[in-house]
Amino acid sequence: MDTVKNNTANTSAKNASKIGWSKNDTVWALGLYGTAVGAGTLFLPINAGVGGLIPLLVMAILALPMTYFAHRGMTRFVLSSSNPGADITEVVEEHFGPGMGKVITLLYFFAIYPILLVYSVALTNTVESFMQHQLSIEPPSRAILALALIIGLMAIVRLGEQLIIKAMSILVFPFVAVLLMLALYLVPHWNGTIFEQVIPAEGGANAIFMAVWLILPVMVFSFNHSPVISSFAVAKQKEYGANAEKQCSRILLRSHIMMVATVMFFVFSCVLSLSPANLAEAKAQNVSILTYLANHFETPTIAYAAPVVAIIAITKSFLGHYIGASEGLNGLVIKMARSQGRKVGPKALNTFTALFMLLTTWAVATINPSILGMIESLGGPVIAMLLFIMPMYAIKKVPAMRQHSGALSNIFVTIIGLISISAIFYSLAQ
Repeated sequence: MDTVKNNTANTSAKNASKIGWSKNDTVWALGLYGTAVGAGTLFLPINAGVGGLIPLLVMAILALPMTYFAHRGMTRFVLSSSNPGADITEVVEEHFGPGMGKVITLLYFFAIYPILLVYSVALTNTVESFMQHQLSIEPPSRAILALALIIGLMAIVRLGEQLIIKAMSILVFPFVAVLLMLALYLVPHWNGTIFEQVIPAEGGANAIFMAVWLILPVMVFSFNHSPVISSFAVAKQKEYGANAEKQCSRILLRSHIMMVATVMFFVFSCVLSLSPANLAEAKAQNVSILTYLANHFETPTIAYAAPVVAIIAITKSFLGHYIGASEGLNGLVIKMARSQGRKVGPKALNTFTALFMLLTTWAVATINPSILGMIESLGGPVIAMLLFIMPMYAIKKVPAMRQHSGALSNIFVTIIGLISISAIFYSLAQ
């Protein structure tokens, strides 16, 4: 027994001594980067630029610290468990009890599921616009088009989770490369329209305040990669032991610098090549920035490449979020059935989940609600509760996290989280 203890202690000491940079760290940095840069990026330029210059500059200043400090806080939360290797739901139950574990499971579902609805609307709008403007084909009625697209996506889901994950990991970096090439292609189209009127003629300073307020939940949504943080923290804990938190912070920082630099260059290039009026028109049309650019510039390269890239990106993001949303719904149904002393068979459970996802995404895609409105009032705020508020609350309440208390970054993350959540109240007021 003593020999086992000594071996364990020696292993921990060896892990603690590792403080360099491994190939695996590079893989994780690129993986986190690839996970964060997705279809959500295609809606960020619209909200970033529609309010004019000041909201755009505020976004550029806040992007790195809010993304880095929030994801670092969640990583520290996962690492705070007394049981190495525990995932985030297990850590929540350990610190806050089984009841809060169920609440977090529910929040996770509502953080992922609305994103699925957003992408069902976005894909329908993108394909419809592509058929009308680029292919000169009259699309079928919206209900039929949405149903056909979602059935197609569900058919891809049937190919298997591992195949989807592999395909997404292959697609993500070509997607990023195309975004950067498109951003460079737009440089000759840059103009100074956004600098002509710093204070909007309608609304003045109040309009700027509203634009900044509503841009935060969209930023939370676009830069979010919290679903992979649990796996990331557990993997690094096994590799680095006592030094896991420090190494995770280093990996996150490098990944987030790459992510913010890439996304902000794309955002600025899009905004500088258009005007606030153009971006307001894109928001009213309820389409991604790529679809709007395809219809705005009369150049074949953008006209055909942009919507195709948008369709691939949205499809990739839909499939990725479908996996998470279906797992979350399955978990909720199982817990509800268990609490009533019942047991649900796997076949009946999967059939129910597939039908629920098909009918709800089809209904929302047919209704065509505002994509940015859904992100502002539902997607972003729910993610903010989990990513920004929960880890900061844990720092105050959990003894294992008290070592991180007193930092100004905690106050910053809490304020950003609360402002993002408050967008829900704006939606209710509207």
